[in-house]
Amino acid sequence: MNDQTPRPPADTDGSAQEKEQGGLWRTLRELFSGRSSEVSLSDSLKEAIEEHEEETRMPALGDEEREMLFNVLNYGGLRADDIMVPRADIVGVPSDIAFSDLIKRFAEVNHSRMPVYRDTLDNVLGMVHVKDALKCVSENIDEENFKVSAIQRPVLFVPPSMKVIDLLAKMRLSRTHMVIVVDEYGGTDGLLTVEDMVEEIFGEIEDEHDEVEDPYLTPLENGGYDVDARLEVEELEEVIGVDLLPQELDEDVDTVGGLVFSLAGCVPEIGEVMVHESGFRFEVVDADPRRIHKVRIHEAPATTESEAAK
Repeated sequence: MNDQTPRPPADTDGSAQEKEQGGLWRTLRELFSGRSSEVSLSDSLKEAIEEHEEETRMPALGDEEREMLFNVLNYGGLRADDIMVPRADIVGVPSDIAFSDLIKRFAEVNHSRMPVYRDTLDNVLGMVHVKDALKCVSENIDEENFKVSAIQRPVLFVPPSMKVIDLLAKMRLSRTHMVIVVDEYGGTDGLLTVEDMVEEIFGEIEDEHDEVEDPYLTPLENGGYDVDARLEVEELEEVIGVDLLPQELDEDVDTVGGLVFSLAGCVPEIGEVMVHESGFRFEVVDADPRRIHKVRIHEAPATTESEAAK
């Protein structure tokens, strides 16, 4: 049977958008077929997209697509300590926990998995999953003789320097869903799950238990700021217009809490005030013995004409 469906005439010109997109993908194909070994694929792709957008003044990708692609390209360079949950934020349970307390703990923290430790977090034995605990409820287990080791699952132990892409492959092969990042002495530095890794590409994955608590910066009437200690120093610098990190600390300190810690030389107590060389004063408003939670920033006092003349 002959195909009687009328075909539209060939469009030799095509739409401007199709032509521009074709130019981009043609460039990408050329990159894959014969790019220099001195230039990484990641850099080549980024340059191709940016050059295309500069030449055509049209976005080659949507904002979400662009961010996702660049996240994938940057993924290979990430280390475990780049995306791990820091030790201070780890929520775990002791190995001798009672069954009723375990159920209460899951309800309190809204996590599906928690590490199991003996004495301290430096001695992690494994992890426990909420569905295994709930299964015990349905099976009417003997709560008095319950041992968390009976439902405990294994975890992986890796160094901070391990590449995330290699770690993800290792987790898939071992079918392990939690990783403990340990330092050279065997102490616990942080924790990683598959969800943490996936979020590096697709962005924050919010489930029904997640509470969105972004680090805040709140201006005060007196001209200062109340700041979450987790806020990036770069974000604070943009607001106050001052370079807060000397060159030797630029790569070691990321957050306001880290900056205050470096100024004090320890975890300061509530009420302590650290004076930065710029004149800004950092007052610790909330902290515990292990970390800083909230900082109040007081602006540098104005310099009078007589002081400036000295």
